[in-house]
Amino acid sequence: MTPHRIGLVVPSSNVTVETEIPALLARHTEAFSFHSSRMRMHNVSPEELRAMNAQRERCVDELADAGVDALLYACLVAVMAQGPGEHERTEKAITGQLAARPAHPAVLSSAGALVEGLRALGARRIALVTPYLRPLAEEVVAYLRAEGFDVVDWAALEVGDNTEVGCIPGDRVLAAARGLDLSQADALVISACVQMPSLSLIEPAETEFGLPVLSAATAGAYALLRRLNLAPRLAGAGRLLAAPLPSQG
Repeated sequence: MTPHRIGLVVPSSNVTVETEIPALLARHTEAFSFHSSRMRMHNVSPEELRAMNAQRERCVDELADAGVDALLYACLVAVMAQGPGEHERTEKAITGQLAARPAHPAVLSSAGALVEGLRALGARRIALVTPYLRPLAEEVVAYLRAEGFDVVDWAALEVGDNTEVGCIPGDRVLAAARGLDLSQADALVISACVQMPSLSLIEPAETEFGLPVLSAATAGAYALLRRLNLAPRLAGAGRLLAAPLPSQG
């Protein structure tokens, strides 16, 4: 079986997305290979995020050279911090950059994938756990509100060092989720960041809170499978990837 090649554009200090996305897609009946290109970024600040985004074109060219079938721009906050609708602009810019190439991979972003996953669940009122410093967390909340979601409650763990984000323990993430008012929520985003580990928390959190739970990683896997015209069904990854969902227009 020829594997589907997945290209990941990631911040240089990220490690989690390159663990969780392969772990998720390993549960599928199809085979996948994973290929990354890195943009320098250490501190999650507006200045470093802008400088990181400026490196995008090089990374896209490198992954196109590898002949990837799908390309995921895997830094949610780097996109959302640039203002409402940025995931569409970013995906369009990458698609345009690749237009002259003989192959045209599916293009998506973690920011767009999260929006897609929430809409697939039919969620309107959502709660979030983010690792970011509060000003950046507020940008994420504003972005999702601009996409039509009612963010009923949210938490910022106030971790600015991106390497430390990758080491946040699961019990701290769950504790933050338990501190949210979920009484009006349709869904919980337990990690609005591809760097904050959360894959092992998805199903226990769904059981505990009694509502759909997703993360930037599970939403990314869902969107990747849909772009590759593969069934977006993965065991142990929460309701988003477990049962038939409404088709999207």
